[in-house]
Amino acid sequence: MKNRAANHSAVKHSATKNPAAKNKLGTGQVRIIAGQWRSRRLPIQDLDGLRPTTDRVRETLFNWLANDIVNARVLDCFGGSGALAFEALSRYASFAKIIELQRTAAMQLKDNLQTLKCDKAEVLNADTLVVLQRGCEQGFDVVFIDPPFRKGLAEKTIQLLDTHDWLNDGALIYVEIESELSQLAIPPCWQALKEKNAGQVSYRLYQYQDADTAKIEEENHALAD
Repeated sequence: MKNRAANHSAVKHSATKNPAAKNKLGTGQVRIIAGQWRSRRLPIQDLDGLRPTTDRVRETLFNWLANDIVNARVLDCFGGSGALAFEALSRYASFAKIIELQRTAAMQLKDNLQTLKCDKAEVLNADTLVVLQRGCEQGFDVVFIDPPFRKGLAEKTIQLLDTHDWLNDGALIYVEIESELSQLAIPPCWQALKEKNAGQVSYRLYQYQDADTAKIEEENHALAD
């Protein structure tokens, strides 16, 4: 069982593009909302399926994570524009691993990290499902699952995270999916904390609790009763 750091408390992509955000070079921009890089705008590539999480949704999400993002180890399973990972790093996450399949998008993420002079992140140009099957040596405290819509990636990602030791005890997992996908197969050790809808997007927050911790809490609860 992996434990969270001692100083840590427990706890991008519709097929529709935004033409207003594009410049003459065929790229758009993403704005960091708060933190050390507040209001910084970073270029993103105009690629099929790339859909930055909106400012409104991001603001709600990071309000949910307000007490848990500082010093957190963050995993962004579908990096895309980097909106979620960069927002977390701006708010003083300790490290972010960003996985992005499209090479052009991955290169842009690396360029943007250099622009920000940030050395606390790693960008992997790889297939998320392949990477997750390998497992990891050190788990993560906050995980973002925001895959391209209508490809069945969310549930596959959830299953791999749950079975390959990616999550620290008490990890928070954010899932952003198409609103018509009302049902998700969620592991029993993931507790639903928050859920909201915004237009065609449904976004949810879960908390992972490993089996040993859950058993201890159940026993303590039974004794208290």
